[in-house]
Amino acid sequence: MYDLLIKNGRIVDGSGMPSFNADVGIRDGVIVDVGRLSGEAKRTIDASGRAVAPGFIDNHCHFDAQVTWDPLCTFSPQHGVTSVIFGNCSLSLAPARPEERESLAKMLSRVEAIPIETLRAGVNWNWETFPEYLDFLDRKLGVNAGVLMGHSAIRRYVMGAESQERAEATADELAQMQEIIRDGMRAGALGLSFDRNGGHLDLEGRPVPAIVAPLEEIYTLAAALADLPAGVLQCGSAYPLEIREGFATHLSQVSGRPVVYNQLVHNAKRPDQWREHLALVAQRIGEGWPVYPVVNPRPASQRFTMRNAQVFDRMPTWREVMLADHEAKKAAFSDPAMRANLRAEAVEGRDLPVDAMPIQWDRIRITRVLSERYARYRGKSVGLMAQEENADVLDAFLDMVLADDLNTGLENNQSGSDAGALAAMLASPYSVIGLSDAGAHVIYEAGYGYATLLLGHWVREEQALSLEEAIRKLTSMQAALFGLDQRGLLRRGYAADVVVFDPDTVGTEEPEEVHDLPGGLMRLGQKARGVDYTVVNGQVLYEHGEHTGAYPGRVLRNGAATR
Repeated sequence: MYDLLIKNGRIVDGSGMPSFNADVGIRDGVIVDVGRLSGEAKRTIDASGRAVAPGFIDNHCHFDAQVTWDPLCTFSPQHGVTSVIFGNCSLSLAPARPEERESLAKMLSRVEAIPIETLRAGVNWNWETFPEYLDFLDRKLGVNAGVLMGHSAIRRYVMGAESQERAEATADELAQMQEIIRDGMRAGALGLSFDRNGGHLDLEGRPVPAIVAPLEEIYTLAAALADLPAGVLQCGSAYPLEIREGFATHLSQVSGRPVVYNQLVHNAKRPDQWREHLALVAQRIGEGWPVYPVVNPRPASQRFTMRNAQVFDRMPTWREVMLADHEAKKAAFSDPAMRANLRAEAVEGRDLPVDAMPIQWDRIRITRVLSERYARYRGKSVGLMAQEENADVLDAFLDMVLADDLNTGLENNQSGSDAGALAAMLASPYSVIGLSDAGAHVIYEAGYGYATLLLGHWVREEQALSLEEAIRKLTSMQAALFGLDQRGLLRRGYAADVVVFDPDTVGTEEPEEVHDLPGGLMRLGQKARGVDYTVVNGQVLYEHGEHTGAYPGRVLRNGAATR
């Protein structure tokens, strides 16, 4: 007898092969049969008119904290995600001595825009080491969770506060970091994550440890995986270094492991760079180096308010103002002398570091206005608003946000995104689809539906890639890269992670405000359309968007640790 029998579905098995009509039989959390099945079952789902696919694997989340109070990792499984991977961009919550917990929380809060009040109220720290963190998570999970070790957390654990000040680690400190990495891999970590975004600071304005470290330290730590038969390396903001000097490729060379890095993107200021980048990726993969850039199917935009914006973090004067408290921000924005300094950086582009550019004000859209005075500008760009106000763009912008007590809703789209370019990037055999950033930037955006957006917009409407290829890139390709044994395919003997959805209606709803963060704080949630069932390890987790009460998830440990 089957525990669960899914009948009459269109099987899109994750391999990229053409879909076919069949049934899926599940027993003890495992797929035991795929074909025309007639056996008895404890429960039968009629999937007529529906696609049946492996559950989606979200490779770039920041659920490190949220999973401790929300083991479902909402709203991701509502969109068919059955496995999430977090600990990206060097940020993780382990290892952490009791006296270092607050420092890790401040890094996560600032870089990933999660309210520090929520982290303080919600995270019940019951671990110190990385293996202890994995064991803590494995007690209760709705979805499956794979975890990367974060370089910033490891460096802080070994070097303390100096990790955010001193570039060179001693030989003994490097050895300690390498041993922590090996211990984490033996316990089941999926790999190691780094970060090269020079604008990533904590709440006190200090750079996160990973960007203080020199490249040689990163190569040395990556080499700790060289004698291990498992593990992947992930790096945030690595693409400029990869283009200039082959940084990600060298990580693979010294470690012998696959590398996944951020990101393949269209930039309106350099419209041909994505083609050059993709050609470079094809060349290096052709040479045998498994080095893959991630491409985000979501529009290249970020919602924010001036209470905690990161758009201006590479501009020295702006960064100092944005790290101040609320009243100090308002005072600075009201001061004519300070406005002149802010204008010099963000409008005129004077005195900026080499990696910073002035703001394109016509690419910042006003999404929410509280003051009646500016209500008519909702949906328009800041540049257009300034023109209609017949005012200097910086003055017009700051006057508007001050009228809203810095609560004006804004959407930043500095990089731009040519639809044809993004379609080509998504369809490339060398790109990895991901970067939902689920669990991060919770007040400003909701990326939980990256997969349903891909299936609804890019597959059904734009026909940028076939349904079969899109499912392959959401499932078996992810499982292969991250070393998730027996997942990502609808095959006998594989874990029964399954999503049943309607290809004719699948998509995302508009984000909406929900007040479910610890401390009663708000975040943006996102519901799905057309997803009927999300099945994790053989149990129905979500049915028509509602949680069934089951918690069938588990920590996904690397294959070597499992064996």
